Amino acid sequence: MRHLELSPRLRLLAGWVRPGAHIADVGTDHAYLPVWLTLQGRVASAIASDLREGPLARARETGKAFGAAGIDFRLCDGLSGIRPEEADTIVIAGMGGENIAAILSAAPWTADGAHTLLLQPQTRAEDLRRFLSEHGCRIVREALVRDRGILYPCIEAEAGREALTLGQIYGGAKLLHDPLGEQYIIAKIIRLQSAVAGLNRAGGPENQKKADGLREILTALLSMREEWRYANCP
Repeated sequence: MRHLELSPRLRLLAGWVRPGAHIADVGTDHAYLPVWLTLQGRVASAIASDLREGPLARARETGKAFGAAGIDFRLCDGLSGIRPEEADTIVIAGMGGENIAAILSAAPWTADGAHTLLLQPQTRAEDLRRFLSEHGCRIVREALVRDRGILYPCIEAEAGREALTLGQIYGGAKLLHDPLGEQYIIAKIIRLQSAVAGLNRAGGPENQKKADGLREILTALLSMREEWRYANCP
């Protein structure tokens, strides 16, 4: 039997799945995560869903190749084909934060208090953090993982109320003591500084208004960086 090794970002997610969980992995692609969790005996049940036939066929092939039995492979858009009582842990990884937010928005039952959300946005994590704070969810924990040179935030959320500052929305809600936190914040600062410079070069009142908004975020992130340094540097 072949041995399945998870990538660093999927290993982090796997470590956050509680033993005996009933998971639904949305946008599963190759289904590495539900297959690994099933082979390890970590979950009571696993649904692997995807929007397209191609990825779902790859998912089934992964399950077959590694001998993982009992996984429910489903073709559906987001959580549209999954009932609330079928899963207590919803995993959504490998897509942009705005797409993850859209999937959760279409399934408001995910914020009913009976579900744990394990989310790993590849881009625009700020859109996801803002959505969670505005739609009845609080971020329980957050961590960063480096995979193939890219920093990925991993977010665990559940039903609850939480107001996030602008700095937390863009720089991480629970990354104050994360060893990679400063690198994550600095990367955001550099990108925003570049965007502001481009808007300044373009000129015009509309671009100036956008630049002012980005400068507000920059100020918040610079403050977040100082908080991280104070918390972590002797």
